[in-house]
Amino acid sequence: MPQPLDAAAVRRWCALGREALRAHCARMDAINVFPVADGDTGTNLCLTFEAACEALPARDTARDTNGDPGAGAALRAMARAALLAARGNSGAILAEYLRGMARGLDEGAGAPAERLCRALRGGASAAYAAVAHPVEGTMLTVAEAAAAAAEAGDDPAAAARRTLDATPDRLAALARAGVVDAGGLGLTVLLTALWAALGEQVPDEEPAAAIGAASPAAAEPAEPAASPAAPAALPADGLPQAPRRPEFEVMYLLAAEDPAAVDALRARLDPLGDSLVVGGGEGLWSVHVHVADAGAAVEAGLAAGRPHRIRITHLPTAGDAAGHDATGGPRCAADGPGRPPDPGARVVVAVVPGEGLAALCRQAGAVVLSARSVPAGAAVDGIDGIDEGALVAAVRATGAGEVALLPNDSGLHPLAARAADAVRAAGIRCAVIPTRAAVQGLAALAVHQPDRRFDEDVVTMTSAAGATRYGEVTVAERRSWTSAGICHRGDVLGLVDGDVALIGSGTGQVATEVLDRMLAAGGELVTLVLGADAPAGLAAALERRVRERHLAVDTVVHEGRQHETQLLIGVE
Repeated sequence: MPQPLDAAAVRRWCALGREALRAHCARMDAINVFPVADGDTGTNLCLTFEAACEALPARDTARDTNGDPGAGAALRAMARAALLAARGNSGAILAEYLRGMARGLDEGAGAPAERLCRALRGGASAAYAAVAHPVEGTMLTVAEAAAAAAEAGDDPAAAARRTLDATPDRLAALARAGVVDAGGLGLTVLLTALWAALGEQVPDEEPAAAIGAASPAAAEPAEPAASPAAPAALPADGLPQAPRRPEFEVMYLLAAEDPAAVDALRARLDPLGDSLVVGGGEGLWSVHVHVADAGAAVEAGLAAGRPHRIRITHLPTAGDAAGHDATGGPRCAADGPGRPPDPGARVVVAVVPGEGLAALCRQAGAVVLSARSVPAGAAVDGIDGIDEGALVAAVRATGAGEVALLPNDSGLHPLAARAADAVRAAGIRCAVIPTRAAVQGLAALAVHQPDRRFDEDVVTMTSAAGATRYGEVTVAERRSWTSAGICHRGDVLGLVDGDVALIGSGTGQVATEVLDRMLAAGGELVTLVLGADAPAGLAAALERRVRERHLAVDTVVHEGRQHETQLLIGVE
């Protein structure tokens, strides 16, 4: 009989779950092949769950709506934080799972086993409801199995592990790659931690998660009931056209009070792409979708409410999944034989713009690739001078058996994921730290320890990067639409976490406002990286601003000498 699912149990679950997800993070990233082989499911789940845990109330004094000790209140706080911080498809589903658990507990009092059943059933139902076209063999299947086991009086964690092992039987993409579902592994890890937090015994063996964990029966699986294809568009001549392949992952938060407007948004996004997840409520929603036209996905949000925290990233191409090229053959790690990797050596490879940043990273022990970022407000976003081959060559040239790759730009994430997949075929353990800015890369390097276990080092670096908010001050190259309105050539743009937050005419004024906005949520350390075109006295003025308004915050200034941006800001 499990112990009560109260606020204390939720706290124990957070502690155990965070540790367990960190231990499995790199493994989940490595086996991530569905819905897109972008190698970030483990990272996304870790960061989303950690954000949820950090939102727990300071004291366990709250009560649920039915008068029971406040597990529901704690889970509601976690769900909202997860909604705000959700990363990727798996993070969006996890946020809804937590919200559903809270709703289940709010349905009434009861014995500990009954409350657990309601929480798990609520989580499974909410997760399924958030996904436009649920696919079996994923974390949704694991959630359903755990809920059904609890309702039958069985061990939900054991049921989750059995279902995880069988996911290749239900999803052909997993069987072809010889892996279990990465998101399913993450939820199994969390359910096992929850079962332990309730005082129940769990087996010593880990969930089956290694590459090659597919069951023998999965050798020739039937194709699962996957998401229905989007309706083909009818052009003027009335002849259907082949749907465009999704190229972008679009995520944003949506402020919308009318649930009917959100339903209309779902209907509008559904034919645009796939992997559609819309969750939330009470005026705030999280939207995730893979589309060919990112602008259309954002415009749909504008019609439903106010989208913000917009994140758009490129997806790997279809031929990149599971280490195979477009013809189905194994992808080569690199041209030429190369030298065998040293299994005892570990190296960090960082992509950075600017000579000063490159020098900082080299001082921290990283191998550096120089790149030139395309400025915000230009026609396209991305990186010049870096491609998959350059990343593969840099990793292999280190001769190390373990490599952490810091892309330091959202536009490089797909290339980094493909490069990591390629070098794994050569026997190199490679993990991509999902850094989206150079200041996040510096934060990751600051906690890098080569003598630590590789998985632990990767998770620690990932956590440090994720805990660093990043800002940027740059000059628009041309007239363009932004999330803060229309900018014109020569306007000074202030970006926070990748979104244009404000448009101004003076670097000092924009930089000050960006810094104030970033510190409004708190912080301990501000990092300022000056570009080659930063005006004189900018750093001194910002340092003075921090001293006067944020007494407990330290400031570090670096000469980055990057040409694309006048200033990079990091707040840890």
